Amino acid sequence: MSLSSGLNAGVAGLSVNATRLAVISDNIANSNTNGYRRTDVDFSSLVTASAGGSFTAGGVQVSTFRDVANSGALITSNSATDIAVSGSGLLPVTPLASVGLPSTQRPFQMVATGSFRQNEDGFLITPGELALQGWATDANGNVLSSVSRDSPVSLEPVRLSAFLTAADATTEIQLGVNLPAEETASTGAGLSIESPIEYFDAIGNSHQLRFEYTPVIPATGSSNSWTLSVFDSATASTLGGTGLIAEFDLVFDASRTGPGTLASATAAATNPADPLGAGTTAAFDPITGTITANVVDGPITIQIETNAFGTGLSQLAAPFTPNGLSKNGAPAGNLQGLEVDSNGILAGVYDTGQRRALYQIPLGAVPNPNGLNALDNQAFEISPNSGDVFFFDAGTGPAGEISGFALQQSTVDVAEELTDMIVTQRAFSSNATVIRTVDEMLAETTSLKR
Repeated sequence: MSLSSGLNAGVAGLSVNATRLAVISDNIANSNTNGYRRTDVDFSSLVTASAGGSFTAGGVQVSTFRDVANSGALITSNSATDIAVSGSGLLPVTPLASVGLPSTQRPFQMVATGSFRQNEDGFLITPGELALQGWATDANGNVLSSVSRDSPVSLEPVRLSAFLTAADATTEIQLGVNLPAEETASTGAGLSIESPIEYFDAIGNSHQLRFEYTPVIPATGSSNSWTLSVFDSATASTLGGTGLIAEFDLVFDASRTGPGTLASATAAATNPADPLGAGTTAAFDPITGTITANVVDGPITIQIETNAFGTGLSQLAAPFTPNGLSKNGAPAGNLQGLEVDSNGILAGVYDTGQRRALYQIPLGAVPNPNGLNALDNQAFEISPNSGDVFFFDAGTGPAGEISGFALQQSTVDVAEELTDMIVTQRAFSSNATVIRTVDEMLAETTSLKR
């Protein structure tokens, strides 16, 4: 009968509003929980078949969902390893207890933000013991192109204990030198001009490349030619020779893009007394404007022709001027701090001024973020409803940017939750009134039989 269905509908109303109140209380309790995603409810009606003008109340049912797609506002902090995502995407993490497992066995989880700190084993973890994961870089700070983007198999827990000290080998030198034009117009033997540059090997030892510029003086007339000899102190001390590792004939041509511009550089014979130098001189690359010097630890690329940075060799009527000498590399140093840029590069900052990329932190994205399963510590895991994860470089595609010195606030609006609480309370009271009314009507119906 309709009275019974009305009673059932009232009971269902009490149940769903009790669920909504539980959701509201959970949201309010986590209003200050960084990275918390607000839970919401959705009511839907239940309809039963009615015939012959009769009506049977079906009642109501409720479903809950977590609004993962909606991100919270960012707040600044005083720690570089407070990391937050600005926009879509989540940071990959794994429970600390599983960091020693193979990547295929580590539980994969994601968070929107985390206050990461280094533990006693060097892992970056949250207070809830979730370890940050990323892609490791090579010695040059580059991420391998072979990383898997459609699964977490290439991720590894970020561990800093292997990077407490580091050295950066010199691989590039920019020469910005003006060679005096009057030297090549004089007669007699040309005087060599020397210019030393410090470089560092793979373990941070300091060595010196000495660049010696000797004008080619013809018997008559003038010349735009110089001989560039490159001497390596490490080679000289190791092999007991002169250290000559490369020698080039430089020719300047005023008819090119500017007066005194380098026209060509041709490899000359090297000193056969040094085994490293004999027959190993690399040719000048006219496209990049570089030559290569083979030192003990490997090749160093030397920019000798003017490039986008304005450096290179020139020959003008001015004194010898080293006006743009620069190089990369650094001696061995101790890790002093960390930086995270908007593209997710986690870099170590050393007391030598060196900045070295240690890991790249990608952002995981799924087709349906609201389908992710919620876990403790504001973490989420993939579910059949979310779809499979794909990893993007931060700031590319649909992925947002990563911010250091920041945390993501909860998405809970307390004022909105309090308003919903009042509405829920009234709805609960109304359903309770329905039940009392139906009970009274049933009691009245029962008394008619007496």
